[in-house]
Amino acid sequence: MSRQLLYSLLFLLGGTLIAAFLIWLRPEPVEVERVQSVPLVNVVPLKEASGAIPVLGSGTVQARDEVRVAAEVSGRLTYVNPRFREGGVIAKGATLIRIDQSDYVNQVRVAQADVAAQGVAVLEAEEEVAIAGEELSRFAERERMAKALGAQGSQILPPKAMEEFAAQIKAGPTEAEGDAVSNRLATREPQLESAMAQRERAEANLADAKLRLGRTEVRAPFGGLVREETAAVGQLVQPGESLGSLVSTGAYEVRVSLTADEAALIPGLLSPSSGRVAATVTYTYGGKTYRWPAFVDRANAILDAATRNIEVYVRVPSPRTGGRAVDAGEQGKAPPLLLGAFVNMAITGASLDSYAEVPADAVRPGNEIWVAREGALHIIPVRVIQRSDEVAYIVSPDLAGGGGVITSSLTAPIEGMPLRVATAGAGEASE
Repeated sequence: MSRQLLYSLLFLLGGTLIAAFLIWLRPEPVEVERVQSVPLVNVVPLKEASGAIPVLGSGTVQARDEVRVAAEVSGRLTYVNPRFREGGVIAKGATLIRIDQSDYVNQVRVAQADVAAQGVAVLEAEEEVAIAGEELSRFAERERMAKALGAQGSQILPPKAMEEFAAQIKAGPTEAEGDAVSNRLATREPQLESAMAQRERAEANLADAKLRLGRTEVRAPFGGLVREETAAVGQLVQPGESLGSLVSTGAYEVRVSLTADEAALIPGLLSPSSGRVAATVTYTYGGKTYRWPAFVDRANAILDAATRNIEVYVRVPSPRTGGRAVDAGEQGKAPPLLLGAFVNMAITGASLDSYAEVPADAVRPGNEIWVAREGALHIIPVRVIQRSDEVAYIVSPDLAGGGGVITSSLTAPIEGMPLRVATAGAGEASE
């Protein structure tokens, strides 16, 4: 055996002995009980409720009544209300514009003079009718007397016969004589009728002149806001020329688009005799949220061609003064509801025997929620009745069991898996 091989064997043997010695000296490992990892979740209480469920929606505030302010007669503007400016507030009955009245005042005076003249003509015609009537009566009486005397000849009648003759004359004309007297032109009655017609025409012209004079002043038909205006003193206007528009502040409308399922939750929505359905409009202004009472005014029975939804119109009866802060502790007067504002609303829906309000994010794909009960996960299928960006209203036979709705995410949720609850709710204790 060579010396080199001997050294190699001795080196290998020494390494083996050292390794065995180190293994012999190592300490015994400490046994630790394995702890199973239990997910920690956040929950909110799952509470069953009953009663009317709100139908949520959103829309833009728009005017219910709006009119165009226009001139009805021509002329030059002599007055424009200082508040008749874009954004101004106008009271009901306030004068908006006034047109130069000089020409129209003169037209009224001319018409009044014509009426007076025609009145005199009627009086003259009436007097002529009376004179003609008397003359015709005297002429008829002479004619009857002449005929009577001609029939009696020259004989002298006894007193009794003379009395009968006089009574016959006073009795009136005979039928033939009546035909002769019936000539209406001789009675001047057509002339009287013509004069009366001329007077009526003059009175109608006077009424037109006064109407045109009254139209030189345009008043606000209701109190409201000025959306736009183009009137200025000295401006020459023509009939029908638009000078601005006025929006009524008595009531606003909000149009909300609802699906057929959502609309079905509102009782009697498409029935005109169902009565008012209460609603609430909310709007955030300056970091504070305010609400206005409202009601459903009407619903369009024609589906929107683009969305296949039902358009519902909600009326806000007191948009400028009816606002209240949602937070009861807020102080200060609520601002007026702004036209064009995008608002949220809640319409009183049908009453349900059992439902629950949960965060919208807690409804998982497939319309199911995760509920923590007695430290375990329960997956419950639900039917979503109404949903918004923040909350969802659901119904399910398993709501009576209570528990806490899980708002956290789980990687692999399994029915019955153990859980730890971070926020106490629905009988779950924090751990």
